[in-house]
Amino acid sequence: MNGTVLITGANGSLALGFTKSFLSLYPNHTLIATVRNPSPEKDPNTAKLVQLVSKYPKANVLIEGLDLSNLANVRSFAEKLSTRIHARELPRLTAVICNAASISLGGGQKFTSDGYETTFQISHLSHYLLVLKLLDSMDVRSGRIVMLGSITHYIDKPNPFYSLKTYAPDDIEELVKPGPDLPSLVYDRGFQRYGMAKLANVTFANDLNRRLKKDPKLSNVFAMSMDPGGLPSSRGQAEQKFSLRLIFGVINFMMPVLKHLTTEFRTTDDSGRDLAAVSVDPVFHGKSGYFVGQIQGNSTPASDDLEWQKRLWNACWKWAGLSDGETILQDCS
Repeated sequence: MNGTVLITGANGSLALGFTKSFLSLYPNHTLIATVRNPSPEKDPNTAKLVQLVSKYPKANVLIEGLDLSNLANVRSFAEKLSTRIHARELPRLTAVICNAASISLGGGQKFTSDGYETTFQISHLSHYLLVLKLLDSMDVRSGRIVMLGSITHYIDKPNPFYSLKTYAPDDIEELVKPGPDLPSLVYDRGFQRYGMAKLANVTFANDLNRRLKKDPKLSNVFAMSMDPGGLPSSRGQAEQKFSLRLIFGVINFMMPVLKHLTTEFRTTDDSGRDLAAVSVDPVFHGKSGYFVGQIQGNSTPASDDLEWQKRLWNACWKWAGLSDGETILQDCS
């Protein structure tokens, strides 16, 4: 059934690949493409999105501003969108795709206007708030929540690009107010914070899916995580060290051949097509868990740990300033 699909970070590299496939393969849906700056005159990335959408003149696409670095803006956006859906100005939400992310490597720690570490708030906390606020606007027969995973979320897998492992902190406050970085570890700590935000994404998807199943009104809404694979052409690679930018440049040049030899690296078009499929295609209705592209995989075991899930959920609830009346989900504690 046709509905509304919301994607955050819609002018990002993966999202542009998603939009291209989505508008080609699922043209009868409404797409709400959210970006921090919706002005194509002021944001060249939004200009790319506008240009792409213009190639599909019959598509129903709304490009709207959403600042994930400001919780008040997220809350206001969700409430206004819910009002429009309940007034039947828009179809109910078929999917909410939590794609937007932030990473700070060489630039060190950054904090939002809410006082929280930027990578965690943009990549996870604001999505947590957005999803819970929008559950009452979901298509309760076939709705999907899609969190973006990453190979960096694994606690038990070393990453060749940085020396520090992702972990679930004993002191949960580390996620939003980390201690100072040692000068020699600024880059590695930035990558670690990104991995921990991705761990939070995957943990939330698993936890939310468990809670949705117990809710009579929402038991046909499913949450999942999708790892798009390594994207050497992503503009996020600009944060990498110079040596790594060179390596990813070579990999990107070789992608026409490498795409047939490995799934570790993907083009944004291929990963975007996968993201569109798991988010909208009827084949994936009722599916949950962790996907690498369109293939079912396994998330890190920590993401299924009930104690860690509860600690993360309760902390995000507090940080987001949520109250019981702001979401229709019954199991919020």
